[in-house]
Amino acid sequence: MNSINKNISIILPTLNEKENLENLIPDFILNLEENNYENYEILVIDDNSIDGTKDYIDRLQKLNSKIKIIVRKENPSLPLSILTGIENSEYENVMWLDADGSMPASDSLKLINKFFVNSRTVIVGSRFTDGGAYKGVKDLSSNSFFKAIKNVQKSNDSVLGMIFSIFFNKVLKLLLKTNVKDLTSGFIVISKQDINKDIFSKSDYGEYFIYLINDLTQKKIDINEIGYICETRIHGESKTASSFIQLIKRGIPYIKVAIKCRINKYEDIR
Repeated sequence: MNSINKNISIILPTLNEKENLENLIPDFILNLEENNYENYEILVIDDNSIDGTKDYIDRLQKLNSKIKIIVRKENPSLPLSILTGIENSEYENVMWLDADGSMPASDSLKLINKFFVNSRTVIVGSRFTDGGAYKGVKDLSSNSFFKAIKNVQKSNDSVLGMIFSIFFNKVLKLLLKTNVKDLTSGFIVISKQDINKDIFSKSDYGEYFIYLINDLTQKKIDINEIGYICETRIHGESKTASSFIQLIKRGIPYIKVAIKCRINKYEDIR
């Protein structure tokens, strides 16, 4: 693959993910360089972790100047971390994804390669489309669903979190009447010119992604879902709520955002 005009800033929002970064970043570099990408950077946006994330990235940066870190010390926020990454990224094209190891570097390269076939198309990594897998299980039929539960039980993920994610995505899809199947993905490759930055300040957590998909749809920008195998968390603590009540509280804002988008009462962010 020719590296000319193929540039990408990879944004990794983090909060105490040092152990996962120790696997993810080397894998990313290996996959990028094996695919002849020269113009790239890995930008860690850290919400003031206490697990040594900054020290680890500082050491990596001495070995590879393409690895960078920005530490946010106030108002921890996933959407604002992503926005910080976008605003401080060197390249026109950006990808962001969770740094918990659930989104493997090899699958990330599939999304990046697909994006450069047509950079006017937004590429979303999806657990719920062809080729996608949830918690290591490709087909969420009744039998494989229980296999997925077993996989989660062996990991640092939440079984309830997995069940609610599947349920809420089905509800969100119905509310929005969209073809996008994974509306809580948070795994995307996009040109910065297609991003409305106001979206990120209107969300507390993953709701920003619903706003983003809705905004792209309103602008009639093509969205292409690419299946990826979502793995279970091996290291660290899941940021997903774990109790039934917490999950309901986390899910309600998603539903409210989808309803706002559906009935067009959400202030236009075009």
